Amino acid sequence: MAPANGTYLFGATLLYKINASTSARMSGRLVLNGATEIRGSLGEMSATHVSLATAIWLQTMVPLTAGDTVELQGYFRVADGYFAADHTSFWGCKVG
Repeated sequence: MAPANGTYLFGATLLYKINASTSARMSGRLVLNGATEIRGSLGEMSATHVSLATAIWLQTMVPLTAGDTVELQGYFRVADGYFAADHTSFWGCKVG
């Protein structure tokens, strides 16, 4: 939750872990207040994945009002997979 009005920098890393198929297509995004995709935060890896090597890095800046929330969402299409929990990160800081 944003403690104060201002501009915030956010980043995230999602690392792919195979379930049954490397044909999974991994995506991630940052979402404002549980509903709105933050512009510039959507990323997808559409090449063939390598377990514990294929990753997505997201980074964007967004103006927030005190009380706003930002969350990281990751999902798969084509086939399922996992996000390696010990290599997933999400961070943010106020820059202005």
